[in-house]
Amino acid sequence: MKRYFDPWIARTRHLLKAAQGRPVALALLFGLSLLNLTSEWPSDIPRPAFVDALDAALPDSFKTARQILFDQYQRHFPRVPTAQPVTIVEIDEETLATVGQWPWPRNRLASLVDAIDALKPLAIGLDIYMPEPDQTSPDKVAANLPKSAAALAAGLRALPSHEAILERSLRAAPTILGAAPLDHATSAASTDLRSAPILVHGADPLDSVQRFDYVLASLPELQAAAHGQAMLSVALEQGVVRHIPLIMGLREKLVPSLPMEMLRLATGSSAIDVFADTSGVQAVGVADVQVPTQPGGDIWLHFASIRSTLSRYVSARDVLQGTVDPDRIRNKLVLVGLTGAGVTDMRTTALGELVPGIEIQAQVIETIVEGRFLRRPTWLKWAESAFIMTFGLLIIWYVPRRQSRLAVFIRAVPKGSTVLGLLLHLLNVLCCFLIFIRFGLLVDAASIFIILSAVMGCFLTPALLHADESGRTETTHAQGREEADGRTGKARGP
Repeated sequence: MKRYFDPWIARTRHLLKAAQGRPVALALLFGLSLLNLTSEWPSDIPRPAFVDALDAALPDSFKTARQILFDQYQRHFPRVPTAQPVTIVEIDEETLATVGQWPWPRNRLASLVDAIDALKPLAIGLDIYMPEPDQTSPDKVAANLPKSAAALAAGLRALPSHEAILERSLRAAPTILGAAPLDHATSAASTDLRSAPILVHGADPLDSVQRFDYVLASLPELQAAAHGQAMLSVALEQGVVRHIPLIMGLREKLVPSLPMEMLRLATGSSAIDVFADTSGVQAVGVADVQVPTQPGGDIWLHFASIRSTLSRYVSARDVLQGTVDPDRIRNKLVLVGLTGAGVTDMRTTALGELVPGIEIQAQVIETIVEGRFLRRPTWLKWAESAFIMTFGLLIIWYVPRRQSRLAVFIRAVPKGSTVLGLLLHLLNVLCCFLIFIRFGLLVDAASIFIILSAVMGCFLTPALLHADESGRTETTHAQGREEADGRTGKARGP
């Protein structure tokens, strides 16, 4: 096996020693920098075809390392909530045991909406889809009765349907219905949503945002009764939620997310503002609040630990029974969702915690209200690339110079130079982490570390190989001297 690798090792040594390793270092610097840009192409320039081909051939080349690093930023410095504008009315295990299994008849859901509305919230967002008629409604039950029960059927048909009851409750309260985006058609899917207007300032951002062709929304009469409609969507990357879209596209129409629609209704605004240019969405706003976004209309969410937000949860059972503290609801943005086992969607956050999907929507609202945003603007990607290229070229120019202090140090103490390199990279990570804490900027220290380590390795490797060869030569000479001394001793004899 050793003989098989010896030619490759020899070629590698020769290549690294050629022109003092500069050609290999330059090739790595430019090649890895291009690969890094490919994994996160800046939105302010068109994406060439070869970039797509390179990304397909080497998917997630730097993306995974970048995501892990950004997760570590948050895990070491999670957001600590300073306000609690959101209350989650959870349909939990206790509620299901008391009120009945899910899905509930629509009149029972109407009772919950009425009970919440009586406590004067600013807005009520329902993370619930109702695309089909309630089969427990009196008219539906009447249709399934035998002919012998004609009188009973007539009496049932005279009662209001469960949809009609829920319509009245939705119309009377400041309610918003959620809807689920779909990429494919289903029997219950539709292609439109009755959403509030979105006013675009600047270029049309429709091609920049995440777009869907279908939506799983509530019945048209329920949509008409509610005061708003919103799309519920999270962006999953390897099963983890890191950023959330504030606006999305439904075919040729822009539609809001639940957090933005909740804020629109709570502030009494008639529309949501979107500020965009040719590179994509720059900000999404409502009333006097503007949220800086990524070009795709999404935000990186700075998560708070679920342990610090448990106080926002209120059992729907307590609301229905009238035992909840009114201050938990009054002047709050209320989200209604399922958290009972087996009936909820659980999501993994950047903190590594498994939380209900409704919790993520609450954290988006909380982040906007607090004004504490994480940002990774396009200029930051260019700044990172400029730093990598500048520092990389400086390494390539300075390190191989035989009389430079660093070159002398590397030749004298090869292992010490490795320690020096690690210390510099730790300083890089520390600086990027401090920038995250102070300014909320996501600086990609991982790519800086990987690329500059590869460049520096082109000069450290020959020094290490030289030290290894010198060590082997010295060992061989020592063994030779010992053998010679041994033979001399035997020749002299007693």
